[in-house]
Amino acid sequence: MLSLMRDCVRESGIREVHSHVEVFDGSESPPGFAAVVLIDESHVTAHCYSEEGLLAIDVFTCGPHDPEHVVELIHEGLISEIEGVTLVRKERVSRF
Repeated sequence: MLSLMRDCVRESGIREVHSHVEVFDGSESPPGFAAVVLIDESHVTAHCYSEEGLLAIDVFTCGPHDPEHVVELIHEGLISEIEGVTLVRKERVSRF
């Protein structure tokens, strides 16, 4: 997931400043992972709730780049790699 996120950020022309993924084995937190790509405009994050079969992705930019482009690239990458993956909810929140 982290590689996909980083590739999509790069393809969108946004500068990555740091990235990290933390995997949770279920001993202290529910099993899954949290991944983040910090960008010079804000962030791209993914939180996996494996017991529930959910992946939540957040893309926020405060610069000139449209976060929707990154979202589309991530979605395309996921559906091409994971059979049966379904987009359950997508919401765009206006910039403040």
